[in-house]
Amino acid sequence: MESKHMSAFALYQNLKPDQPPPAKKPSVQVEVKKKKKKDNAAFKLKVKVQAKAERKKMRKKLLKPSQKEENQKEVSHNQVTVECVSAEPLETLLADLTKINNSRERASKLFQWLITPIPDKMFFRETWEKKPIFVQRKNPDYYKGLFSTAELDRIFREEDVQYGVNLDVTSYTNGKRETHNPPGRVLPYTAWDFYESGCSLRMLNPQAFSSTVWNVLSILQEQFGSMAGANIYLTPPGTQGFAPHYDDIEAFVVQLEGKKRWRVYSPRSDDEVLPVLSSPNFDQADIGKPILDVVVEAGDLIYFPRGFIHQGNCLPDAHSLHITISSYQKNSWGDLLQKLVPAALEVAMEEDVEFRRGLPLDYLTYMGVQNSDKEDPRRAKFFSRIDNLMKRLTNYAPVDAAVDQKAKDFIHDCLPPALTPDELVTSVQGAPTRWEGGQVKDVGVHIITQTQIRILRAQCARLCNDGDAVHLYYTTDNSRVYHKEELKSFEIKPEYTDAVEFLIHSYPGFVTVGSLPCESAQDRIALAELLFEKGIIHTAEPV
Repeated sequence: MESKHMSAFALYQNLKPDQPPPAKKPSVQVEVKKKKKKDNAAFKLKVKVQAKAERKKMRKKLLKPSQKEENQKEVSHNQVTVECVSAEPLETLLADLTKINNSRERASKLFQWLITPIPDKMFFRETWEKKPIFVQRKNPDYYKGLFSTAELDRIFREEDVQYGVNLDVTSYTNGKRETHNPPGRVLPYTAWDFYESGCSLRMLNPQAFSSTVWNVLSILQEQFGSMAGANIYLTPPGTQGFAPHYDDIEAFVVQLEGKKRWRVYSPRSDDEVLPVLSSPNFDQADIGKPILDVVVEAGDLIYFPRGFIHQGNCLPDAHSLHITISSYQKNSWGDLLQKLVPAALEVAMEEDVEFRRGLPLDYLTYMGVQNSDKEDPRRAKFFSRIDNLMKRLTNYAPVDAAVDQKAKDFIHDCLPPALTPDELVTSVQGAPTRWEGGQVKDVGVHIITQTQIRILRAQCARLCNDGDAVHLYYTTDNSRVYHKEELKSFEIKPEYTDAVEFLIHSYPGFVTVGSLPCESAQDRIALAELLFEKGIIHTAEPV
């Protein structure tokens, strides 16, 4: 059957880029009157305090009926249907990706496979963080090879899977969400008994047990510049494992086997748009009507941004196996500013006397919530002073240092690179050192100034200034289990920093050891050997 990619592209281009705005919040516990004007550079602020219980009650208000009806009309605009879209087997695709010399390009191509037929640039421009999308492919084999129920069974039999650590047993019946984890190791007998009793099985870190999932996630993390994680969900026919809720991650729901009915709902208020934390479980009465209500079959995809409430339940005639690929947890401007502002204040208080001057002796008599209704010119003057200091604070903001702090978090979150066959034989992991004939052979690496080297991945290493020393942070010693290992780094001698920067900026090209900007050939070789032993670089040819 002829693929209809162009019609799918055209359909996607007609999608509305933004969700209808959430219902406006009514008056809540603390009501802040927006600044309408500035008079003599002063803010006028009015704060009114109400009961905390009232705030919680009002936060739960649903969208207005007219708004909910409007959102219902959006369902058809959030769906892309492609008839019988074809794709090469995942194993072939991953093999082809190993021939791409640049890990960023590799990540881009794999992401494009994930969301086909939507062009990736259009996706990030019009859908990312804005609205959900459903891609219906009518090809049950599209994601074949990524993971399967048979592989889950193999993992139960061969691996050390622990309840509550690697696997959750859950149910959602009559509006009640429960977890049924017994203590200890997961064995097929108990796991499949739970499943037959109507419980869902959620594997929390499948990349620790599946080389394919590890490979896919380790590639995709360079697309996002943020950790790519995954959970596996196996749901029996006619059941639901989880209550309606929203998450703090961007979610790509990849249907692998069977089918599931998914309902997705708009954020209920401005406070729940791109939330910082995941939500508690909701009752059905809390969430209104869905903006997406679709049956997702094998080979299909749903994407929804953080803050969109969702729930999935199995139909009576089929089980469901899907993997949720996630990213962008705690990766907002606000998360960066949480690192930046305290550092800026520290610098400002050291360098600017205006930040060290004392507060007015009587400021407690006219500032604070209890004084917010006062018409006092001293309040305007106080706000003006705060405004001026906030503007001055930007002059002391160490933006690059704050970004490096975020980068260190990313390095710690990352999966280690899944090496290609060529990378394996040219890196420390494939070094020929061995025990043979009663002795150790090929000890040490044979790096010379003519040896060509490069870093293993575009984002596998990061050079950061930590006070009086420079450290190189790296991912190659990370575990496939999230944060099982501490953040890895080592100090770089000052005379080596230019050479490490040179290596990082030269990627994806190879450079000779002799071209490293060090003072001597001995230093160049010593640095190359150090980076090789840490697994951060590999050579163009086996050493």
